[in-house]
Amino acid sequence: MSNTKVTLAGVELKNPVMTASGTFGSGAEYSEFVDLNKLGGVVTKGVANVPWPGNPTPRVTETASGMLNAIGLQNPGIDLFCKRDIPFLKQYDTKIIVNVCGKSTEDYCEVVERLADEPVDLLEINVSCPNVKEGGIAFGQNPQALEAITKEVKKYAKQPIIMKLSPNVTDITEMAKAAEAGGADILSLINTLTGMKIDIYRKTFALANKTGGMSGPAVKPVAVRMVYQVAQAVGLPIIGMGGIATAEDALEFIMAGATAVSVGTANFFNPYATVEIAEGIERFMEQQNVEDINQLIGVVK
Repeated sequence: MSNTKVTLAGVELKNPVMTASGTFGSGAEYSEFVDLNKLGGVVTKGVANVPWPGNPTPRVTETASGMLNAIGLQNPGIDLFCKRDIPFLKQYDTKIIVNVCGKSTEDYCEVVERLADEPVDLLEINVSCPNVKEGGIAFGQNPQALEAITKEVKKYAKQPIIMKLSPNVTDITEMAKAAEAGGADILSLINTLTGMKIDIYRKTFALANKTGGMSGPAVKPVAVRMVYQVAQAVGLPIIGMGGIATAEDALEFIMAGATAVSVGTANFFNPYATVEIAEGIERFMEQQNVEDINQLIGVVK
């Protein structure tokens, strides 16, 4: 039997496969398709200090090999999340990773502080949120802002923190180094690429928000390249994501330097994707006589 266990900042996952935030709710709606016990971890939808209504509709549209979303991080807020979602996930033998969003540094710190005594394993900080106090540029698009928010969040966090990097920057390694300098424990990448679709018959934008985050198989080559670059630039463990739909896709990220992977858009077109990917990685290891998944992490130099 091959070993599929991986460790992220001292937290051991039974296998490297997790869900990607915003594509799996907090696990309940997928639990009839997927045995959550078979996943390395479940990453929840983004949670803020207060409920967010999200963006006006339409807010999802399909594209070639992917989709655009402008949900706007609609969520019920941290109070309901702690009361309803954490107890649900605690029934399963899987790691719980909470994705945190906010509009200011104080917002993030408030949520992280609330989660300090909750039974969750890791916190993923979504720095693709627009920083309202800085005129709307995302925290994750300015290295100084990214380093500063990482430092602040670390003051309040009891769990290791994952900084989720935005690909909508000139140099992803500069952002990775800023997060590392701020004290991040783990990096996850990539978040969605900014895209646009126009409805030529209505002569208007397909999304009410004009732009949306592009995800799905179309973004995978960009994501693999960025994970590889970051793996060369920093010493932190990486969670790779972006268009993973098969075990082969996941293995590309692992060989590029990711310790674990998150599956997002694929859940929408194949609700069984996560478990199929975990099982596919095991099969690959057996076929290739790989005894330990850690032998594959970053083998491509």
